[in-house]
Parts: sequence; structure tokens; C-alpha cells
Amino acid sequence: MDRFDAAMGRTWTDDRPWAFLTELTAIGSRMGGSEGEAEAADLVADAFRDAGVAEVRQESFELQAWTRGDASFRLRSPVEREFEALALPYSPGGEVAAELVDAGYGTPDEIDELEVEGKIVVASTTTPEGGRFIHRMEKFGYAVGQGAEAFVFVNHVPGQLPPTGSLTFGREAEAPAIGVSKETGAWLTELADDGAQARLSVSADTIPGRSQNVMGRLGPETDEELLLLAHYDGHDIAEGALDNGCGVATVLTAARILSDVADQLERGVRIVAVGSEEVGLLGAEHLADSVDDEGVAAVVNVDGGGRFRDLIALTHTSESTAEAAERVSERANQPIEVQSRPHPFSDQWPFVRAGIPSLQLHSDSGERGRGWGHTHADTRDKVDDRNIREHGILTALLVDELASMDADRLDTEDLAEAFRDAEFETGMKAASLWPEGWE
Repeated sequence: MDRFDAAMGRTWTDDRPWAFLTELTAIGSRMGGSEGEAEAADLVADAFRDAGVAEVRQESFELQAWTRGDASFRLRSPVEREFEALALPYSPGGEVAAELVDAGYGTPDEIDELEVEGKIVVASTTTPEGGRFIHRMEKFGYAVGQGAEAFVFVNHVPGQLPPTGSLTFGREAEAPAIGVSKETGAWLTELADDGAQARLSVSADTIPGRSQNVMGRLGPETDEELLLLAHYDGHDIAEGALDNGCGVATVLTAARILSDVADQLERGVRIVAVGSEEVGLLGAEHLADSVDDEGVAAVVNVDGGGRFRDLIALTHTSESTAEAAERVSERANQPIEVQSRPHPFSDQWPFVRAGIPSLQLHSDSGERGRGWGHTHADTRDKVDDRNIREHGILTALLVDELASMDADRLDTEDLAEAFRDAEFETGMKAASLWPEGWE
């Protein structure tokens, strides 16, 4: 760790992570396939070069780009009132007038207890304590699979903040869906018991477009390399400061540190800012398709890192990456909470699915769920850049640790069983995410 001392010392007072985050969030919308995302890619490429990353280039790929239009939501009975609403990405355009049914948290068990066919299903953004957090794609997919005509996603965070978030991975969804605030949800939960009738409408387009990954490399040319990732895109309703401006700023901070010791790394490191994560991990999928799995020793995905005080390392069942995180935590005398349970909702997923040992670096807000994320409130003022600098140091140390070891590959059967044990199978199948080879 001594060889990092000079670079880590400079990082404590470095104002470049904050300056980068300021430029990134000033762009506004960085929605996948948008002009703002393309502008952000150019900014990230310049920042990579400034951090000492070599061979920086941009690689474009095709996607189905979703464009938000207007959305409306009106209760028609037993009271008549209009509420603010946001269309959820990949919602098709259309209008639905039907009875509301409150599905609580929107778990499969709750939906199974209701008659949802032909109705508008209302579900919370949170899930019951004690179990895993169930993603909106699972809730939406299961409700529509049971015959729901439309879906209303209710934020559990107060503040008149309708949430957004993709319904599918990169394709138009089967039914219209909107997000509404917690305060609106209180009306809907109460009135659904009285057979409330509502009408929602969405104006949106899904058309062919292009996104891009930004990539470069550090360290020696080796048969195997590490991948260090973060997504730089964001939703179109906010600045995307926490999700995931902090993550890409953390990767830049780590890259700057690693560039100081690049000639001493035991493996090469490919640094990638991936596009269009928020609409289906599309940049990560493109990256996974373009690399040889056998040539990837491990993956570190910074999605959630840099936001809050303490770092969390999600190991996705990998004992090797868990041990690496524990060693770095002990040597650096900094807390890193290690969690082994897997999930398919961030950019490590295409690599985990292929058996590549991976870490997702997140951070602990002390709250359940996304907090300000995916709302208008995801803005730069919520960021403490001390977290970015500290997590950048820890990320660099983790990459160096993984570069010096041979992490065991993941066993597909064991991985599938871990997802089943975490009760993912039903929800992932509803969201069309369960791999065919896991049947």
C-alpha cells in the first residue's frame, strides 16, 4: 500500500472530482440515447485523459431510445382530481380508464391475492422489511402478466416526488405506467378500497437511436485484465448527481490514483464509463458482448459508491472478491461492508451471468430504497465530495488487490441456486430476465 501513499495524499485535497461532477450535472438530462448523454460522454473522455488513462476512445452502439412526452393521471370517482404524474421509461403511449387496485408493496404474493385483470395496479417503490428489495421491473412485469391494464408506481419518500425508472431492459413495455408521489399515493391507497376509478394517459416514443461507452486502459498488457466500470447516463428529470454522477467521479478518482502506479500493476485495467444503464444495462451488455470472458479476471462496478459515508461491496456470491474487500478494509482501516447476495439490476450483471467474479460498490444511506434517486431531487447539493475522494481511494486499492490475485470463477448452477434462495426467480421471469440456461 506504501506505493499509493503520494497519490492518496493528493486525493484528500483534490478539487477535481467536485469540478467534474459540477460539469456533468450542469448538462441536465443524460437519458440514454439523448444529446445530453452524448455530451456527457465527451466530458468523461476528456476527464479520463486528464486522469492519465491511456488509449481513450468512444464506442457507439444501437439502442431503442425512449423519449418522454406528457403524462396525466386523474381520479374520476369517488372524487375527481388531477395529480402530477411521470411516465416510466419504455412505457408505451396510450390511455387507460379503469378501476384502481392497491397491491401494497407489489410483491407477487400480494398481486396473487387480488383480481387485477383489466385494472390499474398501484404499488409502492419500497418492499417489506426483512426480505430483499423487489425491483419495479419485477412488480410491473408480474402485474401485467396477471392481466393489469396499467401500472402506477408510488414513491415511499415524501416531498411530492414522482419517481421514474425503466420498466424493461431496452424495449417498449406491454402497458402504460406512471410514477406518482407518496402524497398522491395516500389518496389512491385510501380510495382504492372504495372502488376508485381513474384515467391515466402517456405520450412517449420508442425509436432507434445510439448511445456510447467511453473506455481506456491502465497498466501492463496482460492476457487477463480487470474491468473498472461506472455508468455516466442518468434520467431526464434531474441532474443525476447521486445516481450515478458520484459513481463515475469515484472511478475517475480511482483512475487518477492507479495511473500513478500503472507500471506496478500486476494486470492491466480497462476503465469504462458505460452508457444507457438506466434503460436496461445496455452499455454493459454491449461491453460484455465485445470482450472475451476468459480475458476478464474480475469486474468492479461503481454504482452507488461515493454517494454516502460508508462503502458497501456487493460480491454477488463471489468468495474471492469478498475476501479481497475484507483485506482492503483491514489494511486501509476503513469500513467496507461486504454483502454476498446477488441481483441483476446493475452493470455487473452481464459479467456475473457469465461466471466472472464481480464487485458492485455501493454505499449506505441508512435508508431503504433509492432515497432521492430517480426523482427531481437527485441534485448536486446532496453530494459530499469527501465520500467520492475516500471511495475513490478504496476503489483503487480494491482494483490493485484484485489485479494481484486469481479470483475463482462463479459456478452457474450455484449462482442460479443463490438467485432462487433470494426469491428472485418469479420476479426475474416476470421481467424477462431469468437466463434460459438456468431452467
